[in-house]
Amino acid sequence: MVSIQVQYEGDLRCRATHGPSNIELYTDAPVDNNGRGESFSPTDLVATALATCMATVIGIKAKQKDLQVTGMSVSVEKHMSEDMPRRIVRLPVHITVPLPPDHPERRLLEAVALACPVHQSLHPDIDKTVTWTWQE
Repeated sequence: MVSIQVQYEGDLRCRATHGPSNIELYTDAPVDNNGRGESFSPTDLVATALATCMATVIGIKAKQKDLQVTGMSVSVEKHMSEDMPRRIVRLPVHITVPLPPDHPERRLLEAVALACPVHQSLHPDIDKTVTWTWQE
């Protein structure tokens, strides 16, 4: 269990404190939803959680297999609904892995990413298409 404390700072800004480390992050409502957009929005953090979770589990598996994936990059785009209720509808992800396309552990690393806890926790109606680039 991890405790995260949130303090509403006013003007649609929140400060979240991660209990174990005491590190803080701020969220702002996005500009298109009455906010300043000066930091991650809560839904931006969902997209960020997906991308970082996928990278992390690939990193864990790569470490177990003694593979070097430093320099891997993950990008994600957050697309919101145009109708109500306001919600995330698409999170396309692109992962670039610094290993050759014919690497024997390719399928394993791809499967690990798709099984990450965040990917598994998101609603099935959210389109989470993942594209891959494998390069030496």
